[in-house]
Amino acid sequence: MLLVSLLAPLITSEGLDSRIKPSSKKGASPPTKPSLWKTTEFKFYYLVFLVAVPLMFRAGLQASSLDNPNYTRYERLLSQGWLFGRKVDNSDSQYRFFRDNFVLLSTLMIAHTSIKRIMIYSTNISKLRFDLIFGLIFLVAAHGVNSMRILAHMLILYTLSHTLKNHRKIATISIWAYGISTLFINDNFRSYPFGSVCSLLSPLDNWYRGIIQRWDVFFNFTLLRVLSYNMDFLERWENFQTKKSPSYESKEAKSAIMLDERARLTAAHPIQDYSLMNYIGYVTYTPLFIAGPIITFNDYIYQSKHMLPSINFKFIFYYAVRFVIAILSMEFILHFLYVVAISKTKAWENDTPFQISMIGFFNLNIIWLKLLIPWRLFRLWALIDGIDTPENMIRCVDNNYSALAFWRAWHRSYNKWVVRYIYIPLGGSKNRILTSLAVFSFVAIWHDIQLKLLFWGWLIVLFLLPEIFATQFFSHYSNTIWYRHVCAIGAVFNIWVMMIANLFGFCLGSDGTKKLLGDMFCTVSGVGFVILASASLFVGVQVMFEVREEEKRHGIVLKC
Repeated sequence: MLLVSLLAPLITSEGLDSRIKPSSKKGASPPTKPSLWKTTEFKFYYLVFLVAVPLMFRAGLQASSLDNPNYTRYERLLSQGWLFGRKVDNSDSQYRFFRDNFVLLSTLMIAHTSIKRIMIYSTNISKLRFDLIFGLIFLVAAHGVNSMRILAHMLILYTLSHTLKNHRKIATISIWAYGISTLFINDNFRSYPFGSVCSLLSPLDNWYRGIIQRWDVFFNFTLLRVLSYNMDFLERWENFQTKKSPSYESKEAKSAIMLDERARLTAAHPIQDYSLMNYIGYVTYTPLFIAGPIITFNDYIYQSKHMLPSINFKFIFYYAVRFVIAILSMEFILHFLYVVAISKTKAWENDTPFQISMIGFFNLNIIWLKLLIPWRLFRLWALIDGIDTPENMIRCVDNNYSALAFWRAWHRSYNKWVVRYIYIPLGGSKNRILTSLAVFSFVAIWHDIQLKLLFWGWLIVLFLLPEIFATQFFSHYSNTIWYRHVCAIGAVFNIWVMMIANLFGFCLGSDGTKKLLGDMFCTVSGVGFVILASASLFVGVQVMFEVREEEKRHGIVLKC
């Protein structure tokens, strides 16, 4: 039992995020079913796992083997590694940037948190004011003279909200219109000469460009914080004018209860807190500036004044251990499975359908890890600094069977942001199709200004419809014996669709996906692979179902 209690924070969802906890409300937990872990059915499933998982790694290793005839085609993309004398696949540009600058980021994290604690302890400076000063310094260091472009967008949006604050609808439309237009402006004019705007500004074109010259890529995260501040301000101003909601500080004078996340999102801060200084300090908050996770303005202000119970040594220590485990997992994969390099060079000639599918499968896991690791570093940085943001990845990429639930667990802080500022204001579940179209249209544009991504966003909604309708239809039979198995069959189909879509878009491309599908359905061995793979997925889905049912038994309902 002692070992279980020690390991629990490393394997449970509650150990990832303090927001994940059993509901304290009576009757809030849904009814649960008896455990299946010790049944004969699940003992068979464990046997399948013991056979299938090693075979999956074996197929990936065979495709990456020095003895594979395709090895010479991608060997040039490999670098000298540090594990067991093997080379490492460091060919993914996004993760390579993080991996090569990991020491620099870690040093900055230690320096920032140390300086902040010393300054707050030895002077009268507040956390909010320190965040403002350090944030502006970091902004200039990161983006150089291009920081002026970011500050210009920030000031324009701030001016819009404060000028039109008495006309909330007009202000909201104006802010969203300009906010979205900044993505197009940056895409077309990210390196537009200052001298072309005004001849007096021409010397700026030769100034320092920063460590991260592609400022427009990282501005997308800045935009989310900018919009959060302005939407929170307009909501607070309207309540302040109508006196609907008194300051939460007056409530806390009567009660010492710490606000939960939902209450912090709409916390009625004193109107003076929505100042220009706090706005800039929030938007440029160093630990979260580069890529998040996203925390709303209201939540940031509250946590800057009140230390949450989750900010304690035990929680932060276990979170740091999970972060280290994630890095080591990525390193092992990159040293033994050269799937990124294989995908870049399309070096899968004469590989079996199983091997090609594993090239794609481990590619998806690398994509998941290359996003998870930076997000966890930045969240760890914020935790050490006293700010608890939502965890971005609460499910392993392999632990998903629902497209709808997948989007709730993938980039979770962004999902929460979208729900608060787009989905709910537009009607939420009362108008699910139209609100989903609006959400995924914004998500597509936010990721990149490309028409194909906009179509991708609309297709996502189209793919979600069958799942939504099927879930509603079959939910009436949830107490029948066959319900779980029918759901598992539907989930297997869902997984195939999601995997093929992601393999096409992010891993194998059109050529690799066509070859994979051709080998799968036009050869005897391929058809056999599809049948066995589908049966294995069916087993995996049953375990996924039971994992979520076990969470419900402990009062945890993640909806993903």
